[in-house]
Amino acid sequence: MITSAIIKESSSRLSNVYRLAQTRFLSSATTEADLVVIGGGPGGYVAAIKASQLGMKTVCVEKRETLGGTCLNVGCIPSKALLHNSHYYHMLHSGELKTRGIEYSNVSLNLDVLMEQKRNAVKSLTSGIAQLFKKNQITHIEGFGKITGKNEVTITKKDSSTEVVTAKNIMIATGSEVTPFPGIEIDERTIVSSTGALSLEKVPEKMIVIGGGVIGLELGSVWSRLGAEVTVVEFMGQIGGMGIDGEIAKRFQQILTKQGLKFKLNTKVISAKKLSDDQVEVQVEPAKGGAAETLTSSVLLVSVGRRPYIDGLGLDEVGVEIDERNRVKVNSRFQTNISNIYAIGDCVPGPMLAHKAEDEGIVTVEGMAGGPVHIDYNCVPSVIYTHPEVAWVGKTEDELKASGTQYKLGKFMMVANSRAKTNNETDGLVKVIADKATDRILGVHMIGGVAGELINEATLAMEYGASAEDVARVCHAHPTCAEALREANLAAYFGKPINS
Repeated sequence: MITSAIIKESSSRLSNVYRLAQTRFLSSATTEADLVVIGGGPGGYVAAIKASQLGMKTVCVEKRETLGGTCLNVGCIPSKALLHNSHYYHMLHSGELKTRGIEYSNVSLNLDVLMEQKRNAVKSLTSGIAQLFKKNQITHIEGFGKITGKNEVTITKKDSSTEVVTAKNIMIATGSEVTPFPGIEIDERTIVSSTGALSLEKVPEKMIVIGGGVIGLELGSVWSRLGAEVTVVEFMGQIGGMGIDGEIAKRFQQILTKQGLKFKLNTKVISAKKLSDDQVEVQVEPAKGGAAETLTSSVLLVSVGRRPYIDGLGLDEVGVEIDERNRVKVNSRFQTNISNIYAIGDCVPGPMLAHKAEDEGIVTVEGMAGGPVHIDYNCVPSVIYTHPEVAWVGKTEDELKASGTQYKLGKFMMVANSRAKTNNETDGLVKVIADKATDRILGVHMIGGVAGELINEATLAMEYGASAEDVARVCHAHPTCAEALREANLAAYFGKPINS
């Protein structure tokens, strides 16, 4: 547990960092900027704001017309808009609301309006970041930034003009891009990446999704709810991507199958070709070899992951080292081998998550100002925003078995939770894994209607080093879905929950 003395000491230390930053950076007159951030995504724009708050004269370079990066423009935010609204449509179209006593008729989909609401959400948030930049006196330069010296970034603008910015420190926050599939050409109309899948002009009759990870399942879920017949082809033996617990993945697949999605696991895509504007042919075979099969669909979504976006940044020229996976090498303070050049987010090792990039941006800038730099990647939560949602933090049961760690389990099914019952959202469970000897929580995994919100309580508990007993003895409001987390901790510590 963190004591009040430690909290007081940390607060005092950070206050000293802020005061030091104000004098150190505001007094500088030898450079045009104290920090140049290349990239205006979640990591970059948050880092720029924090730097300005610490008194640094900050410049943020972004090649897009709008700030927010992939996440806000063509990723996390627009996909959540479609997920949320498509869920409403599904509840109506499937007749689920009639089981709740809500009578209606003549339900129809206006896809144009659905997409317009998505665009409005994105526009509002991107303009909000621009206002934050103005409020914090951050210079925003639109263009492609290239590191042309240890303390120099050259920006090429749309009109081909260039601007050179010199700075004490440079931060690379360029994020990632869609990983291409060899031999499959994306046109963003019939064969699409996640970007194209967010802006289809009509609901496809059939959709094949290559990749059963987070992005593929979320976007496949959207179009399935809107009426498409969706088949997910996944090379691995389970869905959910990296980090998901095996038991959770299996139950999750059962739920999605019940919703109408189809799955071909342990299956390899050999090739795909466009036959017409509304027909794609996909050749697949068993991952371990076997007879090939031909699948056809109206739209093919290629969703096999993302890769660091660092091409053209001039890293080779200035000597910044990268690893075998094309990620920028950094130390514990996110410095590259050139001490005043830093890197964060998707272009460095670690989970490719917006909130991970944000935290890295904040602590890296605080480190530049002399503060401590620390992130516990075991306490970075992950969420799949389908319905129900899937969320987890910490170790999986498979990881603990592989490492030989002795552990105990606590589980609680959502069907026994009173709020889930009243909401008619009883699919799912909460699974808590605790150390057998110390009772410290090692991992929490859940499926539920509000799992994406509930996982944050588990993350906070783990960050503070809580035991299963700690959470089990905390009074939770009734009736709430959060009680399921308490019950799972009761099961982990006492051997059984109260309400099951």
